[in-house]
Amino acid sequence: MKLLLKTQIFILLALFSINSFGQFSLSGEFRPRTEFSHGYKSLASPDQEASLFTAQRTRLNFDYKNDLYKVKLTLQDVRAWGSQKQLVSNEDFATSVHEAWAEVFFTEKISLKAGRQELVYDDHRIFGSVGWANQARSHDVALLKFKLDCDVHIGFAYNENTNRTNNFYDGPDAYKAMQFFHWNRKFEKLSASILFLNNGKAFADEVDSLGNVTAQGVQYSQTIGARLAYKAGKLGVAGYFYYQMGKDGTDTELSAYDAALDLSYGVSDNLSFNAGFELLSGDDGTDDKNNSFTPFYGTNHKFNGFMDYFYVGQPGGFGLQDIYLKGKYKHGKMFFALHAHLLSTAVDISEDFDKGLGTEIDFFCGYNLSKQANIKLGYSQMLGTESMEAIRGGSMDETSNWAWLMLTVKPTFFKSE
Repeated sequence: MKLLLKTQIFILLALFSINSFGQFSLSGEFRPRTEFSHGYKSLASPDQEASLFTAQRTRLNFDYKNDLYKVKLTLQDVRAWGSQKQLVSNEDFATSVHEAWAEVFFTEKISLKAGRQELVYDDHRIFGSVGWANQARSHDVALLKFKLDCDVHIGFAYNENTNRTNNFYDGPDAYKAMQFFHWNRKFEKLSASILFLNNGKAFADEVDSLGNVTAQGVQYSQTIGARLAYKAGKLGVAGYFYYQMGKDGTDTELSAYDAALDLSYGVSDNLSFNAGFELLSGDDGTDDKNNSFTPFYGTNHKFNGFMDYFYVGQPGGFGLQDIYLKGKYKHGKMFFALHAHLLSTAVDISEDFDKGLGTEIDFFCGYNLSKQANIKLGYSQMLGTESMEAIRGGSMDETSNWAWLMLTVKPTFFKSE
């Protein structure tokens, strides 16, 4: 395995080096992160002890482009420190492929990009790379791209695994089939986007007496929405609205939405503030529809607090309302940021609990050693309520906090002219 990997890398380097009509670069990433956790994702329980661990992401990136095509290969290794024994055989751990795609240009404005790739659109709410997670997210997809006065992307994905005799899909990902359309137009002070996502999830259509699936179907849900972002001088306004319909994975009719508004103001080049809200609809159980919105493939860590209590968008199907205030100060190579989130459900939980879930405070700062290296650290605390206890478990009387320290180094080993 190790010899094969070395051989592949050598061949790639040789092929790229002999082609003097293109540009080749070889870069990497080394990102260890140490985390202290006592109430991360859910309130700490009275008998819970804090955990301390370090996980690391290591990447090797191959990029090549010429006038006819571009290709990218990213090899990735993700592990926790101590999870691998010191005397390790080649078979114990394997490097994975995070990205492996080729983009061919039919004209200067039309191209096709196919293979394993990250999908990132707008502010990462529906499609994002989830860069905070060490493994991050990538899709096996074909992407038709048009670059005109606007940018138009049309994506197609159809997932299959080794079970090919009956076209059943029992793979790990959330969709069997997916198609999407994204349109973006940038003006002098305004950016406008439209997104349509058709998401197909496999389900057991027929099951025999032994519990074996004999027929499989696909339930499709549709997410459609738009995002606008306007900036004039020191003031910025951004907002989006997405609506979901169709069927969920349990064959239930879906009717849900996500709405958000963000106001930003730059006091100076060094100091800025943001204030806004996000409302993800919830299900109160009064009808036979599913009214809970799912942000699907977004970078959920970016929203609703860094402690990831609402990583999939909402708690218990009751929806989520997030009213937040953020501030950031930059000084030289350093920055400091403070976020506050006032969190509640979108619908009533029960007669015994109110909507209020609690307040999360996130502080983080960083120092840029160079363009290729930085160090960041953060501390977060959740001040939960009885309603949070009921939905997420744990105890509101315990101190639920989380801290982290992360070093990122992204060297460029080689870059052709």
